[in-house]
Amino acid sequence: MTRRSSFAAGARDTLPMVIGAAPFGVIFGTLVAAGPLAAWQGQLMSLSVYAGSSQFIALGLVAGHAGLAVIWLTTLIVNLRHALYAATLLPHVAHLPARWRWTLGFFLTDETFAVMAGYYARHPRAPLGHWYFLGSCLSMYANWQVWTLVGLLFGAAFPQLQSLGLDFAMVATFIAIVVPQLANLPNFAAAVAAGAVAYLGQDVPYKLGLMAAVVAGVAVGMALQRWRSGGLEAGRRGEEAA
Repeated sequence: MTRRSSFAAGARDTLPMVIGAAPFGVIFGTLVAAGPLAAWQGQLMSLSVYAGSSQFIALGLVAGHAGLAVIWLTTLIVNLRHALYAATLLPHVAHLPARWRWTLGFFLTDETFAVMAGYYARHPRAPLGHWYFLGSCLSMYANWQVWTLVGLLFGAAFPQLQSLGLDFAMVATFIAIVVPQLANLPNFAAAVAAGAVAYLGQDVPYKLGLMAAVVAGVAVGMALQRWRSGGLEAGRRGEEAA
């Protein structure tokens, strides 16, 4: 494969995620148009922050007159999952120059992680995998900018757009991302713990219940992963001793 074909393949394989994220971008733009931020501020948020769930949370906190520290801390914790994504993919990109790693790190999202995790599972030593990665990243980025702009432009004309149930497309997308990752006990337990805490804390102000869910999911997943690794190591030692 060439660089161009790898790039095109990454964009092509991300198309289902692109379609799922489109309504989410429209709804965000619509909410900005009906909220306290100027249209250019909403588009700038999509260009520079580029994190859908954090943008929605930040927008809600701004509308609720939350302090800057609360907004910053909340969005930081919500986005910490991207550090886990990056750590998972790092072995496949560690050999790249810093300009590549920083670029791919900025553009990394839930959807791109799902695409790349599957790609690297099939092609762990792909020499042009970073071009595939870039194709996936840029297709998602362009998609988010376009549909944010559509929401900003037409949000005033269709103020009830967010009530039409379009957000279910993003729910379906996240289900498609999460379900394939539940193939082992640590991942499954982490998902159950995070979901339970998120449900119980859904009425906690400033989305603190969501932050607690993130912490709970990570803690349970890491604890079980360590327990599992320790058990496997003990088993190998037992076999060697025998």
